[in-house]
Amino acid sequence: MSETTATIEPAPSGRAKCRGCARTIERGALRFGERLPNPFADGSEMTVWLHLDCAAFKRPEPLLPALAATAADVPDRDRLERAAQLGIAHPRLPRIDGAERAASGQAKCRHCQEPIERGTWRIRIGFWEDGRVAPGGYVHLGCREGYFETGDVLERLLHFSPGLDDAEREALRKELAS
Repeated sequence: MSETTATIEPAPSGRAKCRGCARTIERGALRFGERLPNPFADGSEMTVWLHLDCAAFKRPEPLLPALAATAADVPDRDRLERAAQLGIAHPRLPRIDGAERAASGQAKCRHCQEPIERGTWRIRIGFWEDGRVAPGGYVHLGCREGYFETGDVLERLLHFSPGLDDAEREALRKELAS
């Protein structure tokens, strides 16, 4: 197995999907690529692509050296570096995969093991496995500091929750502030 390599480059087309958020990476947008062993073919590699924000949030360890090595003019480089460094300092932060209201009362919080009441906010958890994010459960919004060891989760929650409308985003902000 070869060593993991990473790069930052403009997307030559608009066909690639981000492995962090599953949205299309627009043509010409800077993207982060990471070469990984292909779990489906022995001895071969594959490249997984992510938006730069998604890479800062989901793959902080390989992103930082790629940022340092790139000659490209990266917009918001400082913000990306800070987000990646926060994810390294708090290793559970890259698991954040968005926020939503609980559809039922069946899921249990990964932190306190108590049921998450229907209609309350919960944080989706995802684990990076084989070049993709696999679902991993939920955490109560109130358990965020205990589970992630920081309360600085808003930017990640909003980024990975594109389906929330403006009213829901504001409700989430208020809930996090209380």
